[in-house]
Amino acid sequence: MAVDDNRLVRRGLHPLHGILLAGTIPLFLGGLAGDLAYSSSYQIEWSNFASWLLAGGLVFGGLALLWAIIDLVRADRRGGALLLYMLLLLATWILGFVNSLIHAKDAWASMPMGLVLSVIVLLLALASTWIGFARFGVGGGR
Repeated sequence: MAVDDNRLVRRGLHPLHGILLAGTIPLFLGGLAGDLAYSSSYQIEWSNFASWLLAGGLVFGGLALLWAIIDLVRADRRGGALLLYMLLLLATWILGFVNSLIHAKDAWASMPMGLVLSVIVLLLALASTWIGFARFGVGGGR
């Protein structure tokens, strides 16, 4: 008796796409940690660290967003989950960019809005990474 295996084989995230996506988490988390350290110590260098970590998170997030847009254009039927994933990445990048503009101000002027935006950006990055890995996985079929 022959076994017919008609399971749907889903393409996962490319490993480089996974690295770019996962790289946003420690960078945005470090930015939040820098903001928290600045808000408790008022040492300007913590705000500078947060600014640089946000810039790194935007680079990684922007490349992951570009990859997600290309995947969305090339997608055949995965439009719903892929669209949600791309929109979360887009929201993360836009709010991260606004957060970088807030951090470009004087360190004292960037608080409390910079801290609030850092929390929101980190939560969006966590959500997009969760959806990216849970829904699509990494590598070949599952």
